[in-house]
Formats: sequence, C-alpha cells, structure tokens
Amino acid sequence: MKSPIDKKVSRRALIKSSATATGGLLLAFHLPSFSKARPFESYLESAEEINAWLTIGIDDTITIRVAQAEMGQGVFTSLPMIVAEELEADWRKVRAEYADVNRSIRQDRIYRMMDTGGSRAVRRSREYLQQAGAEARERLIKAAAEQWLVSPDECYADYGRIYHKGSGRSTNYGAVAADAAKVSVVGVRIKTPEEFELLGLPTPRLDVPAKVNGTATFGMDIRIPGMVYAAVAHCPVLGGEVRSLRFNTVRNQAGVLKSVRMKHSVAIVAEHYWQAKTAVEAMPVQWVLGPAGKTYSEIFKREFVAELENEGTVLKESGNVAAAMDEAEKSFESDYVVPYLAHACMEPLNCTVHIQEDRVDVWLGTQFPESALAVTAEITGQSPENVYIHNCFLGCGFGRRSSTDYVEEAVHIAKEVGKPVQMIWSREEDMRSGYYRPMAAMRFKAGFDLDKNLIAYSNRSVTHSIRADHGGSSKKVDSSSVSGLVDMPYEVEHKKISHTAKNTHLTSWWWRSVGHSQNAYAMECFVDEMATSSRMDPFAFRRKHLADRPDLLDVLEVLEKKSNWGKKRLPRGTAQGIAIHESFGTICGQVAEVTVSGTGELKIDRIVSVLDCGNLVNPLTAEMQVESAIMFGLTAALYGKLTVENGVVLEDNLDTYRIAAMAEAPVIETHFALSGGDKWAGLGEPATPPVAPAVCNALYKITGRRIRILPIKDYMLRRA
Repeated sequence: MKSPIDKKVSRRALIKSSATATGGLLLAFHLPSFSKARPFESYLESAEEINAWLTIGIDDTITIRVAQAEMGQGVFTSLPMIVAEELEADWRKVRAEYADVNRSIRQDRIYRMMDTGGSRAVRRSREYLQQAGAEARERLIKAAAEQWLVSPDECYADYGRIYHKGSGRSTNYGAVAADAAKVSVVGVRIKTPEEFELLGLPTPRLDVPAKVNGTATFGMDIRIPGMVYAAVAHCPVLGGEVRSLRFNTVRNQAGVLKSVRMKHSVAIVAEHYWQAKTAVEAMPVQWVLGPAGKTYSEIFKREFVAELENEGTVLKESGNVAAAMDEAEKSFESDYVVPYLAHACMEPLNCTVHIQEDRVDVWLGTQFPESALAVTAEITGQSPENVYIHNCFLGCGFGRRSSTDYVEEAVHIAKEVGKPVQMIWSREEDMRSGYYRPMAAMRFKAGFDLDKNLIAYSNRSVTHSIRADHGGSSKKVDSSSVSGLVDMPYEVEHKKISHTAKNTHLTSWWWRSVGHSQNAYAMECFVDEMATSSRMDPFAFRRKHLADRPDLLDVLEVLEKKSNWGKKRLPRGTAQGIAIHESFGTICGQVAEVTVSGTGELKIDRIVSVLDCGNLVNPLTAEMQVESAIMFGLTAALYGKLTVENGVVLEDNLDTYRIAAMAEAPVIETHFALSGGDKWAGLGEPATPPVAPAVCNALYKITGRRIRILPIKDYMLRRA
C-alpha cells in the first residue's frame, strides 16, 4: 500500500517547468532516465525480485536497493555499484531505491545494517552486497541454462546478458528474471579487487539528475492529502520545561487549529506552516529554566581547563612518565580548547506523520530508520510491523539526523491532532535546540633529553560525554571522547594518557568525524610544537616517531611530493602546515597553504590531501567526499563556535553561525595512496580532522603564535 502524494504545484515544480519555458534556462546536458526522485517508492510492481536486494524488469531495468541513507555522500551510487559489479550488469540500466525498513523488521533484519554513520556504509556492507550481486548473477545463469537444457558451468554473464559458451546463444537478463526468481544457488564466489571492471571507475551519481531538475524528494517536499503543519518552540534553555502556555491569545489567528504541549516544547498546528510558525512565536509561554539558566560558555571553558589539574581515568600507560619528565633536559606543556559546535544542516529538521487505525506512515530524512520506526511504534502503541518509514533524501546529515528527538515530537503531535502532520523546526529551533559536538579541553606535556629526543609524553583530556547524555554510564569512558588520543600513533617510550568526562546542560551528539575532529586538532598542533622544540622539520619529526607505522609513512611520502613541501619559495606572509591522522580506518595527511596579508586578512590558498582507505568504489564520489569534509572542517576551524549566555545558545541562524562560503574555498587537491588488499575503510569523515591543525600549523609559521583555542576568527592575525 502506498500513501498518495499530492500533485500541487511546488517551488521545485515551478523551477523545473520554468527551465523549459520561453526565455527560461535550458539545461545543456543530458539528465538520465534512471534518476530516482522518490527513493521510498518501489519499482517492484513491474519487475521480478531476484533477491531482497534487487529486481529486474522485462525491459532489463535493474533496481538495486540501498539500505543506507543518501545525504549527499553518494551511497545511492556506490552501494549499487558494488552489487552491479558482481551482477555483471549494464550500468546504464541500473537505478536505485531505498530498502524497506518495515520489511527488514518483519524478515529478521534482511537488510542487515540500515543505519548510516561512522563512515561505514561501504566498509561494513561491501562483502554482503557483493554476495547479493553474485547470488543474483548465478541465479540468472542457472535459469538460462535450464531453459537451454545445458549445464550452468557452460554459461557466463556479461554486461547484462547470459551466454552459452558452446553454442554462442545468449539472452538478456529480463527474459530469464522470472525463472531466476524461483531457482536457488549455493556457494557463490565473489570477485577480488584485481577482477573489478566497474568498481574503481569514476562514475556519475544516480541521484544527481533528480537533484538538478528539482524532482528529488526531501522530507520537506512531502505533501499528503489533508495534511496540516506544526511549528515547534522549545525552551530557550536546553533541558528546561513548560510551565504554562496561553493558547487563547493566538487561537483566532488565521489557519490556527490546535496547540500541543510537550515536556520541553510547545507546538502550534495550522493549515499552513507560516501560520503555525508566526502563532507559536507569538504565543506566551512560561518556562521552568532551572539552574542551567545561569550558565555561560566562558564559565564552561574555565571549568573544563580547571579539571585538567586532576588526572582522571588512566587509559594507557607505558614506562614511567613522571620519572622521565624529571630526568628530561627540557619539558613543556600546552592546553587546547574547542567549543561546542552545531551540525547546521542545510535542510532544517522535519518529519511528516500519518497515524491510522491499523498503520502509521512516517516520511523524513533519517540516518537511523530502524530507530525512527522503533520510537514511532512505542509512542503510538502500534506493532512495529505496522509502522512504515519512508526515507527521503537528506538535506545533510552530519550525524544529526541519526537522532530521533524530532521524530518523537512529530509523532506526539500527530497523535493529538488526528490528521497527517508535517512538523518543521525553524532554523532558529534547529540551531538553539539541537544536539552539539562536545566541548573539550586537552593538556599535553612532552619531555626531551639533551639530544632533543622525545622521551616522555602525557595527555589529559576533559570532554563532554555523548555516551552519558544518552543513557550510558558517566563513570565509563566514552570511546568517542578519546578517539585519536588513546590510540595516538607516535612512538615514545614513556607515555601516559588519561581522561575525564564533564557534561553541561547542553546535549551532545555525533558530529562529522565525532571525537577525531577536536582530538586531531589538538594532538597534531602539539606534534608541531614538539617538532619546533626539537628543531626538526615537521615532516621529519613525524617520520622519526612513526617508524613502526609504514602505512602512515607511505602517506607522508606521497604528501611531501604532491604538496611540494619545502621545495618552492613562498611569498611573504604565506606558509605551509601539515597534519596527519587516522580515523574510520583511513589515513589522511594534509598540507594547508595559507596567507596572512599585511592587514591581517586570512586566505586559505590550497589544501593537498593524500588518503589511504585501501580500495575505492567510486573515485568521483570519493574526491567529492574529501572536498566536502575539508570545507566542513574549515568552517569549524575558522568560524565554529556556540556562545551560551544565561543558558541560551546565542547563535540561532546562519548569519550568526557562519559557514565557510564558496568564495573562501581553497584550491583542493586530492590524491589516493591506496594500499589495496582487504582494506576497505571509510571516506565520509577522515578528511575533516586534519584541516584545523594543518591550517593552524601554517599560521604559526607566519604569525609566530600558536592557536590553542578555536575558532581562528577570535584571533587578530599579524605577521611575525
């Protein structure tokens, strides 16, 4: 059963139609017919299902199901490529749709992993997607062989057809798909990387045409007959509660239908969104702010740094750091601090819910559709088998859309209203009431002997714990808080690493690259400090202390060549900085080339990246991912900061929470130093962590000043 989508003229339809009108813009390139505008709608009615992952139509159209969310990272192309490679498919006939989370629940998680995060779409699903494609290929071969009364061993598949070696007969996939759906095979073999013909080739993305011509369906594009709109206002201090509201003051405004009171927020439901938004903003609400109403981000910073005086929980220790520090000819320490950051997704959070007697339908863009289904079933009292999640394209995720807080609100509202409801958080609500990247403070100390050799190293960190915010024990160390710190790759005989969790009233959540973003910044800046102290070139210092990590050394070698490190004369006020970090299985080294003008203006001229993720599915989307991650990291390094006053987050829109603009984008060069083999690592996040330290290390060369507290915008930059 499909819920109907209203055919009213939308902004997207207007853009699409005006593009072909007289005097309008004409697109000067081909838009393939296989673009999938509504990824939650199935093609099954006109095709045979070979297995749960794919269907084949009589016209040879192959529809491959994608269990992960498409939020711009390209999984709607890369994951079908994995299946198509084994299927020996004609890629021109491939299209994609989302796998059905309801079906996965009913059929014992047939789609395995349906959450999207941690840069693991390819690395966690690659092998079983290969199996799905290989199984379908062998079933097609077996079905053709049975029609021809020959052995399957005498047949093979290639480019969407089955061939018989002896007679030269052939048939297309669509002709045998119905029979292939009925046969079974065992013991299928999957290819090794050296056998790939499609994987590793730059391949245009399947979702781009729909996003170009305006037909792509995001959560906010959903229109259901009889649908009403809800706008939400949350307590301005996170964690605060509703004391009272005065709906009578707005109930007679045009289109207003109902108010809904929740624990931490209120909503107005109206015929149109603007009616709901203006009414909820005008409605008087009294809030219980609690002690958090007297908090300030500057106080948070002082408290986090003060906590560094305590050792915390020791996570790793080798040798005797205290004794080695006492014996050191020279020692020094540095503190680094990073603020809370917003996700700032392009598309504000939204969710459309239709509750009926025997089923519930939910339309949204989510990274965790199974979690969305579970909370919907719990709130409505419906069986999970009667809840249907229709995942849309995501207007950015960055981790934020893996939460279900906005889904829970939408379901509560729809339950009270009794009509299909589209709930939208305004940009201000999204920014002020969101989950944030944790605040953290880190202290590093290093000791050197008479020959300037590093002999002792210690690190203490204090971080807001994501785990503790969401039901985990505050006494256990949150692994994401110490990512890249506890497993630091540099070799030193005497080493000690400890950690303390410290939470505030703000709520934290996974943010692109999670703990690696802040930890790589602090650690790689301190590595440069150690190199300076030992009077070594930053590349040479890293090489010396990564002697037992040939994989990192290989990346460094390529990075040195591609960046022309130290090989060219740079203008006055221009310098290069380096950082290298491993996250999500991928090593990423970066060199940033930056300029500070005589008047203190900063320009990021060039960023060169070298990555080893083992193998690549689609080099085109891989390069896009690196570029995207760099711009995300630049935003955080240059501008990212949330300011809390009286418990309220002040940055509430993109005018106060600045995003790096296209005009600020540096020249970005991306290179891959692939180690191959069985390594299939993530690519969505690893290029974000090295950005800030590479830029800051370059700035030190120009200004003579270490940037130990982000963002860079808070500093007056002057040439040394």
